[in-house]
Amino acid sequence: MKRVIFIFTIIAAGLLTSCGSKSTNGEADDITVAVYYFPNYHPGDSRNSKEKGPGWSEWELVKAAKSRFAGHRQPRVPLWGYTNEADPKQMAQKIAAAAANGINAFIFDWYYYDDGPFLEKALEQGFMKAPNNDLLKFSLMWANHDWEEIHPYTEGAPREVLYPGKITPQTWDKMTDMIISRYFKHKSYWLIDGAPYFSVYDLSKLQESFGSVAATAKALADFRKKTIAAGFKDLHLNAVVWGNPILHAEKTVTDPVALVHELGFNSVTSYVWIHHVPLHQQVVPFDTVKKAYMKYAMEATNNYAVPYFPNVSVGWDASPRTDQRTPFNNSGYPYTNTIGENTPAAFESALRDVKQFMQTHAQKVVTINSWNEWTEGSYLEPDTTHRMKYLEAIKAVFGKKQVSAQSK
Repeated sequence: MKRVIFIFTIIAAGLLTSCGSKSTNGEADDITVAVYYFPNYHPGDSRNSKEKGPGWSEWELVKAAKSRFAGHRQPRVPLWGYTNEADPKQMAQKIAAAAANGINAFIFDWYYYDDGPFLEKALEQGFMKAPNNDLLKFSLMWANHDWEEIHPYTEGAPREVLYPGKITPQTWDKMTDMIISRYFKHKSYWLIDGAPYFSVYDLSKLQESFGSVAATAKALADFRKKTIAAGFKDLHLNAVVWGNPILHAEKTVTDPVALVHELGFNSVTSYVWIHHVPLHQQVVPFDTVKKAYMKYAMEATNNYAVPYFPNVSVGWDASPRTDQRTPFNNSGYPYTNTIGENTPAAFESALRDVKQFMQTHAQKVVTINSWNEWTEGSYLEPDTTHRMKYLEAIKAVFGKKQVSAQSK
């Protein structure tokens, strides 16, 4: 019995290489499943406390959400309760569930401005202090967009930018030094072929920070040099690319294919399907969005000179971030149209389609939106309606062969 338990522990730990392994039947099964994690579900963040009051977290918007149109499923109620992700024990529950259901890594939405970090406690106090954080890898996606007051936002109100995404080169140097020493050197940081994975959300805002493509390329090259000097094989720079802005201040870049090449990124990916698929009616069927996204994924795979990591999104509904007293219409984020019919079965079908696409094109990483975007309607965490079914869908598609590969 002890031997069986030991083998199970190794399997659950997901001790895969950065690009996986081979299954026992010889079929390639080396896909890494990386899930975005939005860290605004803990009390005590200094910025939130200043703006919203002590104890506030985005759970307050989840609790306050209401049904806004016929058939609208709000509020969503978390099966595990309104957890504190900065508590290592409660984060451990999330890590265990993710690892047990075929997820290999969390990609934390990571915020850093000229005056310092924001929402870092979920990672630093929760994940990095969780007793089981060796079960899962973690990495950073620098969410370098403007942070606006949208918690909640009232339609027609002035758009207030609380924290600008543009930073100074001096902040960049300080920030990247900290990233290398505090995060990259952690035992659970996600490496691809020996290189720490670091993703950038907003390429337009990145260029604003340095003033030109050449200066931006130099800043990224300097980050790479510092990472190598710290003892790593290289730095894996990933660009989040999109053509359909969501947030109010988002701007698309003119030629993302050329820019990714000029800046020296190693790969590109997406954050959420609707960055590529406009929603032209109040509720757009999940399968309709999936088909349009898969067309984009093929174009991205063919157009970029570096690997494109495809994305699967759970859904979309940003209505909890709106003033619940106002009409809900398509007047601009967070008053945006929604995705419907995103059942666990439909989500599993999308996972299978993307897996087949990846195997056809020899792709190694899939990103999923997301672990806990509760206020955007795209989350894997169990709720009282679907319980564990979205997580079980990932295990059904990606988890079984990974387990068998480990037990070989």
